[in-house]
Amino acid sequence: MIILILPALALLLAPSLPRWGFMWAMACTLYASAKWLTYRSVSGRVPTVNRPLALGYLLAWPGMNAKAFLFRTDRGGQPRGPEWRAAILKTLAGVTLTWIVARTALPHHPLLAGWLGMVGLILVLHFGTFHLLSLGWRSRGVDAAPVMRNPAASSSLSEFWGRRWNTAFHELATQFTFRPAQQIVGRTAATLLVFLVSGLIHELVISVPAHGGYGLPTGYFVLQGLGVSAERTRAGRRLGLGSGWRGWLFTVLFTAGPAYWLFPPPFVRNVILPTLAAVGAI
Repeated sequence: MIILILPALALLLAPSLPRWGFMWAMACTLYASAKWLTYRSVSGRVPTVNRPLALGYLLAWPGMNAKAFLFRTDRGGQPRGPEWRAAILKTLAGVTLTWIVARTALPHHPLLAGWLGMVGLILVLHFGTFHLLSLGWRSRGVDAAPVMRNPAASSSLSEFWGRRWNTAFHELATQFTFRPAQQIVGRTAATLLVFLVSGLIHELVISVPAHGGYGLPTGYFVLQGLGVSAERTRAGRRLGLGSGWRGWLFTVLFTAGPAYWLFPPPFVRNVILPTLAAVGAI
């Protein structure tokens, strides 16, 4: 029930919040609902859960694999120096893009400034801070693999969305959407359903706060689902869409090419630019 109550509260608060504030409220309530759902899915089956670790999972870890975090030790060993340095560099790169480069571009190209700041925030949060959290937890022996796993190295759309980009959502969608649906409608339809659900969720945090661009985020994710299905066909395998340099190029074109569908101009202007102003970036 909580997975419906929290987003509903965000919707009720929408008239009293600025658009950027509503976007963050909706994103945080959806995230909190998903965290609680994944936690309850394992805590109810296990009589003894380490409470401090459970609080760490709920409040200080963005991943959605509660079973691994709470009950498995990290098999990769202690993180080494190069990985720490890489996480710090990604964070600093995001800070530079957000608080320096975007501000410089604003007077001449506001939309470009919004995009630069948005990419910078993604670097700071998803690639930098979340990686640092992963390193911190793994240093304590917790199985907390990074959420972002070098997505630029993906040689297929399946690899990009399934094992490298935002694995937290992949874990959530696999457990609560793909596996149940696959038993009923099969693998291909279940895959398309996951991307459709992802699109609808992004509508809540992109189109609704922006008051514009409706349908574009859903269209983006439906296109990704069709691309994943295409690369698994006999023709797709014959063309090499799921491996090697052809697969890498196919992935780049499919994910980056229509990115403006996912983040349309109304969202950049009405949500991202005010967010950057609120954090003192522009």
